[in-house]
Amino acid sequence: MAIAIVGIALLGLAQLFTYSVLINSRSERMTNATFLAQQRIEFLRNVSTTELSSIVSPTDEQLDLNSDGILDFRRITQLQPTGYSWHVRILVFSGEQIGVPVASLIDEPDKYRVRADISTIISW
Repeated sequence: MAIAIVGIALLGLAQLFTYSVLINSRSERMTNATFLAQQRIEFLRNVSTTELSSIVSPTDEQLDLNSDGILDFRRITQLQPTGYSWHVRILVFSGEQIGVPVASLIDEPDKYRVRADISTIISW
């Protein structure tokens, strides 16, 4: 009887372990996506106004973070000039969204499970 109770308890712990691994994996993907969005914003803040004006919007990048030949993320950068500033929006999706048209990702980011959606203003 005691062995059965211990077995049931261990089975419950195994399920919790599996769940925690899945949550940690999801957290890592979201952290990486947020880092990629912030990295792009920092890059844009450090370029000249001439360079900002010459960037074609939207910019679509396919990123392989660990050089294993598998695309891990897709980062889309939108720049919209407004007077003396630019409105910047960075969308980061998982690599599974590589084949989806950019316009669809921009129009319905939640439908395609956006990992990071960060907006800011860059002024000079």
